[in-house]
Order: sequence, then C-alpha cells, then structure tokens
Amino acid sequence: MFPIRDHNPSRRVPVVTFALIAANVVIFLVSLPNFSQPEALHRFFLSWGFVPAFVSEGANLHGLFTSMFLHGGFMHLAGNMLFLWIFGDNLEDRMGHVGFLAFYIASGLFAAGCQYVAAPTSLVPMVGASGAIAGVMGGYLLLYPKARVDVLLILVILIRIITLPAWAMLGLWFGIQLLSGVGTSADTGGVAYWAHAGGFIAGLVLALPVWLKSGGKTHWQSTRGHPPHPEARYTRTHIPTVTRKQKRSPWQ
Repeated sequence: MFPIRDHNPSRRVPVVTFALIAANVVIFLVSLPNFSQPEALHRFFLSWGFVPAFVSEGANLHGLFTSMFLHGGFMHLAGNMLFLWIFGDNLEDRMGHVGFLAFYIASGLFAAGCQYVAAPTSLVPMVGASGAIAGVMGGYLLLYPKARVDVLLILVILIRIITLPAWAMLGLWFGIQLLSGVGTSADTGGVAYWAHAGGFIAGLVLALPVWLKSGGKTHWQSTRGHPPHPEARYTRTHIPTVTRKQKRSPWQ
C-alpha cells in the first residue's frame, strides 16, 4: 500500500522540501560507487551512518544528523522521497520554511534517539530519512486528519487506487511500525521500526503548538478535520471496456 498523492494543495512553493529531496538524491548519487564494493559501502555507512554502539562510546555523534541523508538503495531513496513530497509541502506551508526545517531535523534526531534506546550496543549502522519523514507524517496526521490521500493498493494480482482519509492511512502505517518493532530484534538490523515510531510520535508532539495556535479542537470542529482550503480534484482516465464481437451465423 503506497500513497501516491494527497488532495491537499499547498499555497506556497515548498523550497525546503525541494531542497531536502535534492540533498538526499545528490548524496545518494555521490555515494553510488560504493555500492559496487560491499566493504567500501560498509565503511562508508559506519563513518556517516548512525551506529548506536559508537554513540555509547561517545564517538561518531555526527551520525545522528548525517544518517538522515543516506540511503541503502534506490528503492529506499525513492520510497522516502515520495512520502516527503506528498506530506512535506503542507507542513512547510503551515510552519514556514525555517520552522519546517527545524521540525524535520528535530524529528529525525528524536527518531535516532528512540532507535538508540531500543539497541544501544548495536553495531549495525542506521541510514535513511525515514525517521524524520515519519515525523512529517505524524505532524500531518494532527493538522489534517481527514485530508484525502490516494493510495496504490497491490494485493497479489489486484491493483487499485483507493482514496483514504489521512488518519486511516497514517494510523495504519504507525500501527504496523509498532507491531513490527515489538516482533523483531532491533540489534539484528533490517528496518528501524523504533526510529519510525519514535519519529512519528515526535512529529505529533512538535506539531502541537501549530495545532493549538490554529484553534486546536475548535479548528477541527470548524473544518471537520479537513484542510481549511478547497481540496485538489483529480480526473481519472477510464479505460473503455472492449467486448468481443459475436460472429454472425451464415444462417442469420
């Protein structure tokens, strides 16, 4: 289940969102030669990723920040940038450019902190913008709980685009992170579920001042949880149904 767009247009150019996407893409391209050399790639991630065991020893603290701009592959990068593009522009529109950048970095740092608490002795480097982007998703849920999100649903051979309210899509995503975090060991690598869950919670908390300034529950009641501006409408292309022509019998 992948979100492909929301119906929540932003009113200003999201320059910080664009800059973050560009920075992640450029850094990935620069690091790309390392992917053909496993040992070089491992050394690169140890040097610039977030390694909990190193932080426990007071070393490589810069990894808390630099890990937010590293990715383990093209699909990892593409998925993260898609989520940032869909949800980031609206928070930047609401928080302002500088406020959104501070919010993004703070969410990423808190996410790394949660992963550290889960596995403080792990030597597995954590890389990716997922924790910071999870914060963006948490803030989006608080500010636009009923914004409509188009989701690409793939079930074996069934492929559909369905529209869900943000609370359903983002709430389901958060629930999956929690369940997966409980069911897997944070020391063995793989997906950093606790960083995702921690970043999401950080985003909810850090977006509270913006929500309260907008009126809090009063704002929700006046907008019914929808964005306070007209939603974007998309036209879907319908593929015409082609039926087989029946052959006429020579006796007809």
